[in-house]
Amino acid sequence: MEATLRTLYAALMVLSSAASVCGNLLLLLVLLLNKELRSDTLGLTLSFSLSDLALGLATIPFGVHNTLSWPVGYPSEGGFCQGSGFIFLLLQTSSIHSLTWATVDKFTEMCFALSYSSIWTKTRSRVVVVLVWLFCLVNASLPLLGFGSYVYNESRFLCCPDFTPDNRCFVVPWMVVSIVAPILTMCSLYGYIVYVARKQARRGTFMCNELHCFYVPANNYLRSSVVMVTTSVCLLVCWLPYISVCLYETFSGEASPAVASALSTWLVLTSAALNPWITCMTQR
Repeated sequence: MEATLRTLYAALMVLSSAASVCGNLLLLLVLLLNKELRSDTLGLTLSFSLSDLALGLATIPFGVHNTLSWPVGYPSEGGFCQGSGFIFLLLQTSSIHSLTWATVDKFTEMCFALSYSSIWTKTRSRVVVVLVWLFCLVNASLPLLGFGSYVYNESRFLCCPDFTPDNRCFVVPWMVVSIVAPILTMCSLYGYIVYVARKQARRGTFMCNELHCFYVPANNYLRSSVVMVTTSVCLLVCWLPYISVCLYETFSGEASPAVASALSTWLVLTSAALNPWITCMTQR
């Protein structure tokens, strides 16, 4: 029975890896070939897309290998485990923070259209990308410096932060600042955009460019609302189980059920496959 579950879990991980690699490569290819889609904030899209691509090429296959090879475990103090844990945390954090800032960019474009070009300049966008990666590098380096630790988790099949009461001082701030705050920010912005879209949908409106004005029917705003709501639900479904399991282990000191731990990790890694489609759907 355990062998069957491991094989099924490995198959799910392979599907997530393939979807992540294909989706992000496709997004990068579209941006490369279509100059009209390039903007001053292109760096934000490239940031989370490359992070998700790296997760699909490195972290997920590592989990598949561990699932099928039945390793007893990796020495937590070894350089391999510490390095893979560092990469996992770095890519995980950079992906969600870059996606959050891309959402802020889209929110600004839709709700502050007249001043958008002065708010989001190419220089400011580059500064945001640099600060995001500096924050993520510092975050991922803390366990290597003794503030927290990386260990091999047999139920997640990955080297990751050690979610135990001894590391509560690292896990809780990291979880709140790096995971919970970005997710709440994105859901709040999507919620406000839906609110604005519902108001516009009651009457439709006119939009203008440099050449002419055109009428936007109410159905367009309703379609945007559906996309935003779906995106928020996907974020919550992918991240809430992981957040709940990690905090439970951190505060209780007890290991969560292996199935819950494995599935919550798979859902988080699957978000790397969903992000490029979220980006495509939220384009105007």
